[in-house]
Amino acid sequence: MPMLLLSRKSVPTPNDFTEVQHALHGREFRAEELPFPEKRLKEYVNAGYVSVRHGIIPLNENIFDLLTGKKKWLCVRCGNREQESFAVCSCARCGSKCVYCRHCLTMGIVRACTKLVTWCGPVPELRLPEDVLIGRPLCHWKGSLSSDQQKAAEALLQALEARESFLIWAVAGAGKTEIIYSALEQQLKKGHRVVLATPRTDVVRELLPRIRAAFPDIPVSGLYAGSKETIPDAPLVISTAHQLIRSANRFDCVFIDEVDAFPYHFDAMLDYAVRKAAKPNAPFIFLTATPPDILKNAYLSGKLRGVMLARRYHGYPLPVPRFQWIGNGAHAACKGWLPYPLSLWLRERITQKRQAFIFVPSIALVHELTELLQRSGYTRIAGVHADDPHRHEKLADFREGRLAALVTTTILERGVTVPGVEVAVFGADDRVFDDRALVQISGRVGRSGDCPRGDVVFFHNGKTLAMIRARRQIEQMNRAGGFK
Repeated sequence: MPMLLLSRKSVPTPNDFTEVQHALHGREFRAEELPFPEKRLKEYVNAGYVSVRHGIIPLNENIFDLLTGKKKWLCVRCGNREQESFAVCSCARCGSKCVYCRHCLTMGIVRACTKLVTWCGPVPELRLPEDVLIGRPLCHWKGSLSSDQQKAAEALLQALEARESFLIWAVAGAGKTEIIYSALEQQLKKGHRVVLATPRTDVVRELLPRIRAAFPDIPVSGLYAGSKETIPDAPLVISTAHQLIRSANRFDCVFIDEVDAFPYHFDAMLDYAVRKAAKPNAPFIFLTATPPDILKNAYLSGKLRGVMLARRYHGYPLPVPRFQWIGNGAHAACKGWLPYPLSLWLRERITQKRQAFIFVPSIALVHELTELLQRSGYTRIAGVHADDPHRHEKLADFREGRLAALVTTTILERGVTVPGVEVAVFGADDRVFDDRALVQISGRVGRSGDCPRGDVVFFHNGKTLAMIRARRQIEQMNRAGGFK
């Protein structure tokens, strides 16, 4: 319910209206963040163009709460309802003790007295290049789709025409991004605003240049922490799910890449943010190689439209991981001893001039193993993890061939394509590596048509159910793709 109860005043002028419309549409602001004074905001509230609501509201979920008078809270911005994530502070704004949300604190504090402002007036027209309006093709990708990819792309177009959600369940390296190009073009030609959301910054950075090259005439905005590639009111947005917390009722169509990935699959706030950013009845297109059970079951039961691609675009099977016992390699590395099987495997990769990812279960082990390898004579080695401020530069060096190997956490398990790379999982029996992660890690190998094969090895101190399930799933997809 709006917090500002004001008498009717003059309706804003057309020029003023357009400016505020473009500033507020599709975004959610705290009142103190607005680029104009509160007096001006009141005019738009009275005119029915802007809605204002409390940032935190009481949440009474059952009769017991009502009878006992026990207060529960809901953060309207991030959807948080975990009561341990709320706290109380002395508020200078309202002059009393005020509840605030700690879950989304890094994006600016939201208190019970905070006013969240969203645009609810007419939707502004997209500012597209003139030649778009005369039917000129928007997609300039020069590649071609395989027959399986083409069938998937056509099925997706049919679902979007019916405004229905859709699942693209495709093995890693099947070319999911290229499959959606025609759908993106269709939506843009309809004047729709489209977002491709993904859980991780690295995936956004990977997708941005590819999408911009495919759609050179369309403004494409990249939203991630620290991004300098934001374009206001761009019709096509590539974004981390975190950044969509600031959006509201903005997008006509939502693509979610790697919907099962951490942290999206484990953080209800991110799902809330993506759904809040979508307009009512907007279709959702889910893309993944390892769909969560709720999506898989909906697809298999016919409740969700979709396609399954069991073959990569180049027609070769998925590399099947092999298991190799290495003992407690993590403990050995921390003691300064490099396990011989890992050293031998890496030396063979370097001799064959093949680059390598070495996945480890923790940031501490990234540092330990990287230093140990460097001391052992492997000079073109670097380590990366989510908190590494130089990880993007190191990954760029790896792509350019200046590094022979990267020791990494699961931060690079998805969305990264490096032709000819091979993979070792050091400590594959660690619980960090569930079956989905191991399938995705294996999917880094053989993605290029020029290098469709490669080695994937799980170094372990005892086989786990996750390891067995991951290998079984890869073998099953190969059989479904017509390989023995």
